[in-house]
Amino acid sequence: MSDTRTPSDPPVLSDDELSALDAHWRAANYLAVGQIYLMANPLLTRPLVPEDIKPRLLGHWGTSPGLNLVHTHLNRVIKDRDLNALCVWGPGHGGPAVLANSWLEGSYSETYPDVGRDAEGMGLLFKQFSFPGGVPSHVAPETPGSIHEGGELGYSLAHAYGAAFDHPDLVVACVIGDGEAETGPLAASWHGNKFLDPVHDGAVLPILHLNGYKIANPTVLARIPEDELDRLLRGYGHDPLFVTGDDPATVHRALAAALDTALDRIGAYQRAAREDSATERPDWPMIVLRTPKGWTGPEEVDGVPVENTWRSHQVPLPGVRENPEHLRQLEAWLRSYRPAELFDADGRPTERVLARVPEGAARLGSTPYANGGLLLRDLPLPDPADHAVRVDRPGTTLHEPTKVLGGLLESVMAATADRRDFRVVGPDETASNRLDALYRATGKAWQAGTLPTDEHLAHDGRVMEVLSEHLCQGWLEGYLLTGRHGLFSSYEAFAHIVDSMVNQHIKWLRTSRRLPWRRPIASLNYLLTSHVWRQDHNGFSHQDPGFVDHILNKSPEVVRVYLPPDSNTLLSVADHVLRSRDYVNVIVAGKQPTFDWLTPREARGHCARGAGAWEWAGTEDGSREPDVVLACAGDVPTQETLAAADLIRRHLPELALRVVNVVDIARMMPDTEHPHGMPDAEYDALFTRDRPVIFAYHGYPWLIHRLAYRRHGHAHLHVRGYKEEGTTTTPFDMVVRNDLDRYRLVMDVIDRVPGLGVRAVAVRQEMADARTRHHAWIREHGTDLPEVVDWTWGG
Repeated sequence: MSDTRTPSDPPVLSDDELSALDAHWRAANYLAVGQIYLMANPLLTRPLVPEDIKPRLLGHWGTSPGLNLVHTHLNRVIKDRDLNALCVWGPGHGGPAVLANSWLEGSYSETYPDVGRDAEGMGLLFKQFSFPGGVPSHVAPETPGSIHEGGELGYSLAHAYGAAFDHPDLVVACVIGDGEAETGPLAASWHGNKFLDPVHDGAVLPILHLNGYKIANPTVLARIPEDELDRLLRGYGHDPLFVTGDDPATVHRALAAALDTALDRIGAYQRAAREDSATERPDWPMIVLRTPKGWTGPEEVDGVPVENTWRSHQVPLPGVRENPEHLRQLEAWLRSYRPAELFDADGRPTERVLARVPEGAARLGSTPYANGGLLLRDLPLPDPADHAVRVDRPGTTLHEPTKVLGGLLESVMAATADRRDFRVVGPDETASNRLDALYRATGKAWQAGTLPTDEHLAHDGRVMEVLSEHLCQGWLEGYLLTGRHGLFSSYEAFAHIVDSMVNQHIKWLRTSRRLPWRRPIASLNYLLTSHVWRQDHNGFSHQDPGFVDHILNKSPEVVRVYLPPDSNTLLSVADHVLRSRDYVNVIVAGKQPTFDWLTPREARGHCARGAGAWEWAGTEDGSREPDVVLACAGDVPTQETLAAADLIRRHLPELALRVVNVVDIARMMPDTEHPHGMPDAEYDALFTRDRPVIFAYHGYPWLIHRLAYRRHGHAHLHVRGYKEEGTTTTPFDMVVRNDLDRYRLVMDVIDRVPGLGVRAVAVRQEMADARTRHHAWIREHGTDLPEVVDWTWGG
């Protein structure tokens, strides 16, 4: 690695600046190695002995020198240019480097006063790393200045763009590991530059760190010819600056030149857009930094090469406690950084080490942009009643719930026009999901070419559509983590694409809740529509309600799931989740015409309870317990339940029937398992202890059983839901195929109420005949039975 490509006419570092930067870099490298290995003797005041070494060696050295180099040089430009900056650290387990730099700059000790910036604090920093009761080996919520989980490969650049949107004074550097660069989400993330508005947004500076290897293999982008890599990155719309080398002084000078050149170009593009109204999309700069993996570490161990190979990825000297030669090599490695020049006798970093480090909130570990709750403002939300639909009688009028919600979201978008802290993201489905009222308040973010036939595209738009759920999720996470609000609208079946991403965000929120210094952020809100029961036209591939199951497997303190049955309950739920903090909220609501069941006032009360009996739908007289409970959750299951109740009222009027609707699905859990769970006494009062409960559920039926398995009445609980019976068919045939239809529910009541089967045999046969008639009708006419299509609530 002898050649070094640098920008033309690079600024030149003085020898004094070079010396200060190199001292800081060496100090950070020393601290990174110390964290991986040492539990005592942090300043090497005596020769190392096996007892100084941790019994379990965990951590990742290979990427650390490069991350330390980037952090060192970002410090310089932040201080020299008075930048507001944030860095997203993409390489997986780069924790030792980011923690080292946070400790050096003082942010870590200010956040955790027990880990002081002295010898004792250094010892604690070392011991706690990857140690029981300590901190993780990757960049995590515990790391000051971080918004990106270090093991979350593929999403760093999407997070960086999300952080830059609507923060016009912010520069977001993003270090992308060359292993991460092989992932599909990262490959799509390069297109973020087609959505970045140089007027209203900040800048993203990608830094592609090529050190050649993953855990055990070379990386693709490090092994293709450099001219091919250059063409690839230019094809993505970037203007790459290459820095390559293994001589520290040469690389320091080249990286400083590249950063200055990149920031000069960013500033020029922003001034042209903001002052001269330039509209041409910039060729935003980026840096390709190629340095050896495990740089400055052991060149060989046990006779095999380590530095600049995959063997340096994790712990280059694995047998330090047992192998005297490994212990000798470790001590030589640590002393090669000349720690006596970097730390004084008390273990404090010297003035030379800190000469180019910014102060206060300018430090990367102290930036408020990485603790978004510090910047967060409440959304100016309208009263949901202002957008509600009128309901004179339940079940007689229909509206499209998400279209009604679109009016409320339009109001929020208009009210945030000046402050620009609310966005709606989705994979090309905003209009399809009936949220197109938003376009009256804003356009769709777009910086690429336009045609006269295009609609709603705008440089300053705050609706973001791209056919990549990963980008939508990553953008919104970055946006929320830096102090703003948003909503992710998606077809229900394809929310699964971001399963692993929402896993990490939930874990981030759960950990953040335990860190008093991390302020609450706006919740991550999903609107899942075009759902399983109304994907009759798209067919089996679009029919999957399992995202709710995935979410409810996660930390109860963080996750919430709502299934509003109509437009007014959707408005109430949306108002609630948009006000909430530190949750992942999932709303499942249809976009097709749905019956209006509750008035705005009734909807507000029902949603506050989360579950309740609809007295107007049942036949109880209050003198005794019901004979049977018909329960439901979800818009289509609610309609089928009410239709079944209507049939029971007409055919079995002597039956004492209770109808229960559940909006907040966590209410089915005990209060000991989830904050929204019902105490047993409340559950028993609503569902009874020993009466049959026929539950029509939106998703997979076993979820309800899992949530309620500890309840007294679980043996009497029978759940109908989706059971993977789908195809291209009619809407009602979807529920018939899955035994969720009104006729099947009536049959279930007859089968499960003691003694009713004998008395109501004729009614049961009539229900079975209706299902048979349905099958013949749809195959002849291609539409559902008139009695189904024309049904309204007759109670």
